[in-house]
Amino acid sequence: MNFEGLDPGLAEYAPAMHSALDPVLDAHLNPSLLQNVELDPEGVALEALPVQESVHIMEGVYSELHSVVAEVGVPVSVSHFDLHEEMLWVGSHGGHATSFFGPALERYSSFQVNGSDDIRQIQSLENGILFLTKNNLKYMARGGLIIFDYLLDENEDMHSLLLTDSSTLLVGGLQNHILEIDLNTVQETQKYTVETPGVTIMRQTNRFFFCGHTSGKVSLRDLRTFKVEHEFDAFSGSLSDFDVHGNLLAACGFSSRLTGLACDRFLKVYDLRMMRAITPLQVHVDPAFLRFIPTYTSRLAIISQSGQCQFCEPTGLANPADIFHVNPVGPLLMTFDVSASKQALAFGDSEGCVHLWTDSPEPSFNPYSRETEFALPCLVDSLPPLDWSQDLLPLSLIPVPLTTDTLLSDWPAANSAPAPRRAPPVDAEILRTMKKVGFIGYAPNPRTRLRNQIPYRLKESDSEFDSFSQVTESPVGREEEPHLHMVSKKYRKVTIKYSKLGLEDFDFKHYNKTLFAGLEPHIPNAYCNCMIQVLYFLEPVRCLIQNHLCQKEFCLACELGFLFHMLDLSRGDPCQGNNFLRAFRTIPEASALGLILADSDEASGKGNLARLIQRWNRFILTQLHQDMQELEVPQAYRGAGGSSFCSSGDSVIGQLFSCEMENCSLCRCGSETVRASSTLLFTLSYPDGSNGDKTGKNYDFAQVLKRSICLDQNTQAWCDNCEKYQPTIQTRNIRHLPDILVINCEVNSSKEADFWRMQAEVAFKMAVKKHSGEISKNKEFALADWKELGSPEGVLVCPSIEELKNVWLPFSIRMKMTKNKGLDVCNWTDGDEMQWGPARAEEEHGVYVYDLMATVVHILDSRTGGSLVAHIKVGETYHQRKEGVTHQQWYLFNDFLIEPIDKHEAVQFDMNWKVPAILYYVKRNLNSRYNLNIKNPIEASVLLAEASLARKQRKTHTTFIPLMLNEMPQIGDLVGLDAEFVTLNEEEAELRSDGTKSTIKPSQMSVARITCVRGQGPNEGIPFIDDYISTQEQVVDYLTQYSGIKPGDLDAKISSKHLTTLKSTYLKLRFLIDIGVKFVGHGLQKDFRVINLMVPKDQVLDTVYLFHMPRKRMISLRFLAWYFLDLKIQGETHDSIEDARTALQLYRKYLELSKNGTEPESFHKVLKGLYEKGRKMDWKVPEPEGQTSPKNAAVFSSVLAL
Repeated sequence: MNFEGLDPGLAEYAPAMHSALDPVLDAHLNPSLLQNVELDPEGVALEALPVQESVHIMEGVYSELHSVVAEVGVPVSVSHFDLHEEMLWVGSHGGHATSFFGPALERYSSFQVNGSDDIRQIQSLENGILFLTKNNLKYMARGGLIIFDYLLDENEDMHSLLLTDSSTLLVGGLQNHILEIDLNTVQETQKYTVETPGVTIMRQTNRFFFCGHTSGKVSLRDLRTFKVEHEFDAFSGSLSDFDVHGNLLAACGFSSRLTGLACDRFLKVYDLRMMRAITPLQVHVDPAFLRFIPTYTSRLAIISQSGQCQFCEPTGLANPADIFHVNPVGPLLMTFDVSASKQALAFGDSEGCVHLWTDSPEPSFNPYSRETEFALPCLVDSLPPLDWSQDLLPLSLIPVPLTTDTLLSDWPAANSAPAPRRAPPVDAEILRTMKKVGFIGYAPNPRTRLRNQIPYRLKESDSEFDSFSQVTESPVGREEEPHLHMVSKKYRKVTIKYSKLGLEDFDFKHYNKTLFAGLEPHIPNAYCNCMIQVLYFLEPVRCLIQNHLCQKEFCLACELGFLFHMLDLSRGDPCQGNNFLRAFRTIPEASALGLILADSDEASGKGNLARLIQRWNRFILTQLHQDMQELEVPQAYRGAGGSSFCSSGDSVIGQLFSCEMENCSLCRCGSETVRASSTLLFTLSYPDGSNGDKTGKNYDFAQVLKRSICLDQNTQAWCDNCEKYQPTIQTRNIRHLPDILVINCEVNSSKEADFWRMQAEVAFKMAVKKHSGEISKNKEFALADWKELGSPEGVLVCPSIEELKNVWLPFSIRMKMTKNKGLDVCNWTDGDEMQWGPARAEEEHGVYVYDLMATVVHILDSRTGGSLVAHIKVGETYHQRKEGVTHQQWYLFNDFLIEPIDKHEAVQFDMNWKVPAILYYVKRNLNSRYNLNIKNPIEASVLLAEASLARKQRKTHTTFIPLMLNEMPQIGDLVGLDAEFVTLNEEEAELRSDGTKSTIKPSQMSVARITCVRGQGPNEGIPFIDDYISTQEQVVDYLTQYSGIKPGDLDAKISSKHLTTLKSTYLKLRFLIDIGVKFVGHGLQKDFRVINLMVPKDQVLDTVYLFHMPRKRMISLRFLAWYFLDLKIQGETHDSIEDARTALQLYRKYLELSKNGTEPESFHKVLKGLYEKGRKMDWKVPEPEGQTSPKNAAVFSSVLAL
């Protein structure tokens, strides 16, 4: 508020006279205030003084509810209703702040903000309160603790502040500028110059900043640039107050008269739609304050300094009957504020009193206020009762005075003896399994207790405790259901926490300390990540898929090969299967089988993931089998056709997974029909009595597997002899066993789950009985035997009790083809191999040993809807490529979480939360049967000219020149790259209670345009790839302002661009990566991520990092081009040719400035100058006088000429 033209008597209130520390009562005080008021020796009122009793409040009409004294005799300078809690804040001319709680105005806190200057404005934030004085901004907690104290220049005279968002503040005053302050860093970020000095009032709407000046003007400024858009010359003298609501602005002030300034009884009202004044509003009081108080109408509250208040409509006539009178204790009202709920009005007068007017007996200051924290009572005054019957009661809760006398608990030495707590006995399981080497014993961890913790037991009865108490508590909290604690942390569904930087600051290394690559789970239908990993770690399948290439636009085998290539190149960084899953969604069979989940079903876990992944397993094997059978492959796409994998008949997928069978159907008439068929996988068929058999009958897994393979069943079938459907006996015999045995477990109900649980219990009892005898016989090992325990050929180690629990599945099975077309299946152990010899010698007689290679399990977790994980035995070749060592190890693959595990964990299934879904057994020595060489199927011909998909594309529209044969890139060549994207799915985010945004699911982007520019040679700067990518998915946002892509550019029917498929352009980039070129661009990490490419780091030259200082912001390509190259690019939209060429020029400039990287210190000085210039320019490029984009340069016109 501007105090010019007010009562001259206020000038006598010098700040020194109102100090809260001055015991002398001010001469202007009304003597009536001294009744029943005691001042302490320091001169500060002990309690707020109730001035009068509360009166009856009529609903809907404002009446005075309470009045209190904030500070006796010191005028109130500002009042403010807290926006977060039910509190009223008051600041005084003496720099003192007081808060009152609730409509009863109970004093909450009181503290000194400034020792000499008055408080001019108060603003409440979530964590504290901002106080503005003459040249100081102070942020304090509601209890009075200082959060920060920001000193302004001594010459500043600040009067107003405006909170533009949660962390940005504008501060204005009598000087000719307004400061922008960042509340997070507590630093001045911008200084805006104002043409008319003296900004004492600031308001904000969704269109403008409104600044009220001491000269009587109101200026409307742009929210982004702070430039003046409009200006209203409201009063000739000075502005007192103004407010904005909807499309109306109302102001009150002073007009110049011959005798000086006089209060103007006409309110100026402006229509913000037409930006002009409408009929002034004449009121019956001298307006000093005004506020819009919208309820059913946009009514105004006009208050005079003498205490008169009038309500009226801004576009109507003022009625004298709408005037009520506030009874200030002092002669003048000094401040006025309205609560956010519009239910309460606060007035502060010149005698330090605060008056609260409300329109209801029990008003609330805010529509939604949080609970206010109050000081805790002293614990010494009210000690809690202590229960002496509790053994673990901490006696330290009893306050004991400091004394030097002997305590009663200090017994004499004759009556006491030290008795240290005995160490708990060593677990019997550890002693039983311990192996000694010299005087040192080694034993596997039985995992019956928490790591590094010993239970604290006082009673012997505590020795018997529930085993479930040993389970690590879930991080969700103690209130969750007990069964959720059983899910081990590494098996829980993992999610990516997104920040403002997206994935850049997410620590994937915390979840994966190996060099193998995980897969990201946020992509639609990423439930199949675990199965992709299983297929990748099958060495023959990996090599076969990577050798395959065909012309089909959406070929799952091709896309899977591209994904496997990324997994090969990754050194622990996660990959994503965007392109593979996009091709998967286009397959009609996948949709018909219900394999494509809606986003809502996937997020809520409505689908049965176990059934889903088993159907997906059958589908992917069938689809790959069909893709591999296509033998007609053109020269440019020669791949698997020339590979050693391919045979003239069946596909290699068929050779690996197919099992040839004879299906015999016998009718009761004696007619027998035999048909030959093949299958890629088997489904387990459980005994009929598994749901009701409670006797614990033992079934080996081999028995159930044989029953499932050689299936005998009675069913209705057509009989040609009887010429009708008859009951028949159908049997299945095996003619040829597969190299990889795939089994769907079909544990889809409690019946099958109970069967697994019961068999595991029976197997556990038998294993304990068996191993207990062996342990008693073989108690100790020789030192030479001890060294061989880790190798397969070493001495067998007896498993621990924990390793035997929940295990029914064998690590190996032995299958034998009999002469009468029968099949023998039995569990196979390492002990059997020592007894019968190596299995390889028996293969000549039709005997094969299959080793467990992978298990896919369904994790039951009601919090997240469940998830799918895989246990995979990673072979020697993978470790050799990634780590340079040769060994085998079991790993857990849970999306991007990868962790080595013990082999027993892969076959342990606690049916309460870990249910088996898919099993993969492979023949022993499988890799030796196949040629595992990978020949890159992508040839240089993919870079040659190709036809566009667009029907209207003409040569005059060509924006690139394909490479000639003599221009083929070589290793180390530079290629400028840029890509543009469109949005397929919008970002999913939620707003937290503190107002911050949390990203749940990022927006799904799709590449729309890819441009590659020559980096050397006579045609340097001329693009050789400029492909627009056709998409069949719905685009929700073309991002035209940033991408330059317009609706229709990606539609083959109407596009005039060079339109291609994503696969075609992907092959070009893959060839460039494989040949070893170096890509130059700006922000390439995101480009490669969306394109779904993994590029070695030494092949990426990213200008966003070349021109970057540690712990500083990233700089845009537009600013770098303007600063270093004097080019003004990206005017209206972005153009990928322009951006790629500019990035190349910036890289040349980088080499010039850094002397090819030999002078880092001199280049560091250049970067410092760049950042200093950027801060001065607010990282904005000046508006161009003429179009100087390199797109119009002569080098670009040469493209059209050529």
